[in-house]
Amino acid sequence: MHASTQAKPLAGFRVIDYSHFLAGPFLSRCLAAMGAEVIKVERPTEGDAGRHHAYFIGDYSGYFLQQNMGKKGLCVNLRDPRGLALMHKLTDTADVFVENYRPGALKKLGLGYDELSGRNPGLVYCSISAYGHTGPDAHRAGFGLIAEAKSGIMAMVGNPGEAPPLLRVSLGDMYTGIHGVAAICAALLGRVKSGKGQHIDLSLYDCLVSMHDYAVQCYTLSGGKEIPVQTGHDMPNSTLYGVFSAKDGDLVIAAQVDDAWKRFAKLAGGDTFAADTRFHTSAGRNDNRLEILAVAKAWVGARSVADCLSALDAIDVPAAKVQNIAEVLVDPQIIARGMVLEQDHPVLGKIKLPNLPFRFSGCDTSPTCVAPEMGQHNREIAQSLGVDADEIDAMVRDGVLYSPA
Repeated sequence: MHASTQAKPLAGFRVIDYSHFLAGPFLSRCLAAMGAEVIKVERPTEGDAGRHHAYFIGDYSGYFLQQNMGKKGLCVNLRDPRGLALMHKLTDTADVFVENYRPGALKKLGLGYDELSGRNPGLVYCSISAYGHTGPDAHRAGFGLIAEAKSGIMAMVGNPGEAPPLLRVSLGDMYTGIHGVAAICAALLGRVKSGKGQHIDLSLYDCLVSMHDYAVQCYTLSGGKEIPVQTGHDMPNSTLYGVFSAKDGDLVIAAQVDDAWKRFAKLAGGDTFAADTRFHTSAGRNDNRLEILAVAKAWVGARSVADCLSALDAIDVPAAKVQNIAEVLVDPQIIARGMVLEQDHPVLGKIKLPNLPFRFSGCDTSPTCVAPEMGQHNREIAQSLGVDADEIDAMVRDGVLYSPA
């Protein structure tokens, strides 16, 4: 970690996180790590649906603990006029508002962009939804899984002829969340000159379609002749680049660049194989892919993963073991980079969760606190907005400000 010689980049900015599950909470977790004051707003009595998502330790969701660390907790009934008035006071003081409800839902509640920006013209309002706020599908509900299926990504994953597998990471949500971080930071920077905020409309579906590094151009530039499909364990247009099985596990090899290929070819197939000019260009390797794969599979299959990696490291051919999570968490590189975060939780004791990848030279972006209990900071936040003690007591008594504790 770098020494903290500067304030965190977003210190002094206030973010209202009125989102649930993953894309929005991940986005605001990132902003909190970079120094923003993030206030997590939940509804009585269930709170964020992420609180009820496995994996559980005791009564706590690891899912919620991970995506909401570094935030303050406010739980308020917005259907009570006092609750909505409190929320409006809060958004009047905010720089950023994050939500991921179906388009139109928050407008009905009195928290739409037009209303909030009318009160606070500098507000950067970020909406995340499955399809965005325009287009024929804007009204439809959706999750990351839906966007992953519709985006064309899922159709390229897995073995030919089999139904594609689940990706097992929330690609749509996490990728959209980090796009939200970028867009919000850009809007805050733009506000320096314009003095005005704006509405950011992010769609999970849009973000995943934008992620295609090859498939879209492959189809459009071929005049619609080429549609990337499932290829299993390697890439036919990038030989040699794929997954291979050794005696005791699997590894990946990336020897698709000419120089690396020549070194690998000599190692796996000998001088004659390496000298075969058919394989000396990318196009030639792709044309003769099956012959190359047979040699590579035989070489890897006769050895242990460790022996393969040792030999490949020695000739500077990029390769790695296919690691499970237990192996990742003890990887010296991951430990050295501080990617396993240990926190002291007041109920659970020490817990370990994934860190964020931001590394700034002048400050430490480690989170300062664990995820809040529901409504943990109700009184503190209301007092900071000038609500008097008697009114706060009444709202607590009537359940407008809610905390299960």
